[in-house]
Amino acid sequence: MIEIDENAAGQRIDNFLLRVCKGVPKSHIYRILRSGEVRVNKGRIDAAYRLEMGDLVRVPPIRTAQLDETPVSSNAPAAEFPILFEDDHLIVIDKPAGVAVHGGSGVAFGVIEQLRNARPQAKFLELVHRLDRETSGVLMLAKKRTALINVHEQMRENRIDKRYQAVGHGDWLAGWGRRRIVKEPLHKYLTPEGERRVRVQDDGLASHTVFNLIERFSDYAWVEAELKTGRTHQIRVHMAHIGLPIAGDTKYGDFALNKNLVRTDANPSLKRMFLHAFRLKLVHPASGETLQVEAPLPAECRRFIEQLKQNSRETQ
Repeated sequence: MIEIDENAAGQRIDNFLLRVCKGVPKSHIYRILRSGEVRVNKGRIDAAYRLEMGDLVRVPPIRTAQLDETPVSSNAPAAEFPILFEDDHLIVIDKPAGVAVHGGSGVAFGVIEQLRNARPQAKFLELVHRLDRETSGVLMLAKKRTALINVHEQMRENRIDKRYQAVGHGDWLAGWGRRRIVKEPLHKYLTPEGERRVRVQDDGLASHTVFNLIERFSDYAWVEAELKTGRTHQIRVHMAHIGLPIAGDTKYGDFALNKNLVRTDANPSLKRMFLHAFRLKLVHPASGETLQVEAPLPAECRRFIEQLKQNSRETQ
């Protein structure tokens, strides 16, 4: 018998069972629901039933299942990451570039699997949002379902302020001033090789990014990107569209430039994509107070900026 706490309240019974019954086929979960073998408060329920705090769930013996409140990946090495903020409701980490947020699509594991294995006592741990594997910076996870639901509601209502820093290769046009608003719709598609890509397309999803110029260099622009919508690869595609592909971007960037940037004698030199999630501002789901978390620019990005500044001084 499982008593439902705040971390499971509000979840559909089928999703709850899929989470706690590791290794059990989905078809079997639905079979025991249809047959009435799963009972809530001694009564039959259907797969769409939403659990409430204090519900008592009876799960029949399942030989292939290993009941566990928090599924973990046995292949993922336990790992902690630099913590920017943590309380009983949220964890905010500084994700390194090159680390996936979760396993899948050829990636065995990511941040969430590693953190779960590092914190086996955690009853609930879920990603609040995602970052591309190549992007570094602020990544938020929820330690309670109530916190996850609250923050997702803020995201849907566009009440969360997400800021990134990026360096694009090209000219920041004088006519743009210090601010460039891009509202080009974005469409997801697959390449012939099966890789996910995004392009600007008239019938795509509405997308809105505000770029604020931090500093302009010869052939480069250092910008702050403010996300008004959260589409896949949004900043990367919008920057490429306005003629400022992100330095080091292997999907939408200047491939010849990227090749030069990684040479041992390169100046400036960059061996990653220069896209960093540096600030997240929202209302704390429990206290109601403003929570603002920032992640400093990684050392390689700071060094790249210094090289751009030095090269600009030398050409003046």
